Order: sequence, then C-alpha cells, then structure tokens
Amino acid sequence: MTELTLTHLAWSPLGHGHCHHQFQLREVELSVAAGEFVGLIGPNGSGKTSLLRCAYRFNRPATGEVLLGDVDIWRQSPRWCAQRIAVVLQEFPDAFGLSVEEVVAMGRTPHKSLFEGDTLEDRQIARDALLSVGMHGFEDHGFPTLSGGEKQRVILARALAQQPTMLMLDEPTNHLDPRYQIELLQLIKRLNIGVLASLHDLNLAAAFCDRLYVIDHGRIVASGTPAEVLTEELLRDVFGVEALVDTHPLCGYPRITWITLP
Repeated sequence: MTELTLTHLAWSPLGHGHCHHQFQLREVELSVAAGEFVGLIGPNGSGKTSLLRCAYRFNRPATGEVLLGDVDIWRQSPRWCAQRIAVVLQEFPDAFGLSVEEVVAMGRTPHKSLFEGDTLEDRQIARDALLSVGMHGFEDHGFPTLSGGEKQRVILARALAQQPTMLMLDEPTNHLDPRYQIELLQLIKRLNIGVLASLHDLNLAAAFCDRLYVIDHGRIVASGTPAEVLTEELLRDVFGVEALVDTHPLCGYPRITWITLP
C-alpha cells in the first residue's frame, strides 16, 4: 500500500523570477509505501528541503499533487495533515521555559479541540513516546537545558505523540554524535511507519533506507535501492567527488569511502 505519492510536482519561490534554478523543483515523482524508510539525498541547494516542505504541506506546489493514500493533502486542512503527518526539522523549536513533558504533549494538539486539556490517554501516549526514544525520566527537565542529541530525541517523541502514519525528517542526524545518529535511525526504522528523510551522510542512508531518491538541481535524477543508486559514477556526477563503493563486510549494504588524494 502506497502511503505518500508526489506526482508531476513543480515548485519555485514566488516573486523570485530570476531565482537560481536549484531552488526550483521540476517534474518530481516520488512515493513512500506504508512502513517503508525512504531517503532523499543530494548536494546542498539541490532542493531536498523544498521538496519535503511541499510534502508536509508547507510549500504549495505550482503544479502536481501530494497524495496521502488517495487524498490530496493540499485540499485538506493543516489540522487534517497534522493528524497524519509528523515532521522533525533541523531547527529546534523555541521552547523557552517548557519542560520535556510539555514539549512532547504538543504532539497531541492536532487530535484535540481548542480548549480541551490533556487526558490520561494523552499523557500515557506522551510517556510511551518518551520511553520509545530512551528519554523516560526526563519529563520534568527543562527542554532548553538538554543537549542537542537529547533535544532531537524529544522532538522525535513529540512527533510520535501525534501518532502519524507518515514521518518526515529533514537532516535528523545533523546535531548528533555517531552513536546517537545510529540509535535514532534504528529507532525510526523500528516504528514501522512510512518515513521520508533527507540525509546528509550517505553511509547512514545506505545502511538504513529501503530506497533512495537522488535530487540534483530540483530534479530527481536517480531512484532505487541503495545498491542501485549509490554507484561511483553517480557520486562523481551528482556530488562531484571520487569515491570507492564496495559492500559492507558485515551487513551487505553499500559502503562509500571518499577518495581524498593528497
């Protein structure tokens, strides 16, 4: 069952007729099946964030559709989308004075009426979300006092508290040490919901993603399994870097070693 489908999608910043072509999206076709972990990779400025913003109902596409199941999300309310799509961005929210528990509880908002308080069920869902990201016991800590890695896990817990069918992440591992990068992606993979994530680290993308889409200058230039996509030729053409691609001796997925000759 396909959860998310982007068809004939095009987008460019309004009022910037002379804008650089890398910020335009053209003829994007992309899909994420239920339970599938799909990675979006490409050089800086290639359009990864713009594409995600179209997919989570932030940038309205000029043409094309963003379908969740068979429903066009742009014909639905923001609240409808927030009940189904959760987003984890690079920047942390300005949660001045909020506790960890309060930040995670915000994930319940789309499911409530305006003045409805937190129910016992809401609190349990929030606690379960914190438990699943390894942040149980931090409920009363102030969010601003946490480390970058802890904040990222709390933001993921807030997303899980939304109980989404689709999770979208923009460079979710940027602030994290290697151990927490791996733990976070293992956790996301275990959720068994549809995931679309832009990833900077191609070896992490190879290790965790079921399929990859490569975006360059606003166009999808390749898609397939990591083994199909991550070739030495593609890395040279798209990223402009020489690399050795072999198979990880323990795990069987592609392994990229950048060639940096003196």
